Amino acid sequence: MKHYFFLLALLLCFTSCNDNNDPDLPTNTEHTLLMYLPWSGDATESGGWYNLISYFYNNITDIENSIKKHGLSSERVLVFISTSPTKATLFEIEHKKGQITRQTLKEYTNPAFTTAAGITSILKDVIAFAPADKYSMTVGCHGMGWIPVQPSSRSYSTEKMHWEYKNGPMTRYFGGSVTQFRTDISTFAQGISDAGIKMEYILFDDCYLSTVEVAYDLKDAADYIIACPTEIMAHGMPYDLIGHYLLSNPDYESIVNTFYDFYSTYTYEGDPYPHGTIGVTRCAELDNLAKVMKEINSKYTFDTSLLNSIQDMDGYTPTIFFDCGDYVAKLCTDPGLLSNFREQLNRTVPYKAHTEYYYSSSSGKKKINAYSGITISDPSVSSTASAKMNTAWYKATH
Repeated sequence: MKHYFFLLALLLCFTSCNDNNDPDLPTNTEHTLLMYLPWSGDATESGGWYNLISYFYNNITDIENSIKKHGLSSERVLVFISTSPTKATLFEIEHKKGQITRQTLKEYTNPAFTTAAGITSILKDVIAFAPADKYSMTVGCHGMGWIPVQPSSRSYSTEKMHWEYKNGPMTRYFGGSVTQFRTDISTFAQGISDAGIKMEYILFDDCYLSTVEVAYDLKDAADYIIACPTEIMAHGMPYDLIGHYLLSNPDYESIVNTFYDFYSTYTYEGDPYPHGTIGVTRCAELDNLAKVMKEINSKYTFDTSLLNSIQDMDGYTPTIFFDCGDYVAKLCTDPGLLSNFREQLNRTVPYKAHTEYYYSSSSGKKKINAYSGITISDPSVSSTASAKMNTAWYKATH
């Protein structure tokens, strides 16, 4: 009888230990959202004109206000923010008894967020601190689409980029204002893959990230890409209004509609700047889009005399980012094949919105006459876009 009770007690102890009731161990949740905010300035503590950190703190406060209003059920929200060129913090936004607190999880010195290994390491920290059934992330910084950190033919330093203009509202760029803080999209995708996860969505709170080249690089790293095909104001996404649509079961249509409502009445220092563009890409449809695009490219060569007739989506000369749908409409003269492409493009970018004009730091407001929610650089003759033939998208479609 004594042996019986001993075995029973041992069994109960073993069962209890395997119930993962240890309060020191993180419990699995349904959804973890990471706000990823790498350094966005230069090599100084202040970051110069380009530094977006004050806007990042506003973004964090905005999503906290959304959480305070709508609460958290089976979600956790973590924030990785670089507070200087060499320092970063990972913390969790907690909501308890109607109050918002920030719980520091880890401090970083010289985080390698421009390398695949560094990004993987940060994501593994997120997984360890907040394990979940699904993950997603927002990325806040400046942005330059698919353009590599080191363009093949010229340096960014030889031309004035959109984040350098100081005669109006600042906009965003993916990475810092100097090469050492920039991240290639392919490197970013590799970092996610090596972490062993696939994001439900990646929201790029940056300029020029809704491009077909970017989406194709990330098609195995996320189910959806939410991004802007043009520049976005430094204010970024209206997280106080869209925050609850990002959590639990993401509502992409509501995110797009709310973004449009916010930016259609946006003001900066009392002046109206009603300019905003957004698109949501369904990554599972990108291979099908590439197949149709390859068929079109096998039959047609673009007539360069039509270059100036394509809807441009930036303020550069020559243009780097063109509206994808409008470009193909000028390229393909077969009505049936063009219809197939348009139908597939609508399946690939199911949600999109734009104001009447978009904003360019270099040239002010520019009219939108054609819009598909995603851009392409195939017809660009800009030396900055000379590496386009090295992109995975170009190789898949030519």
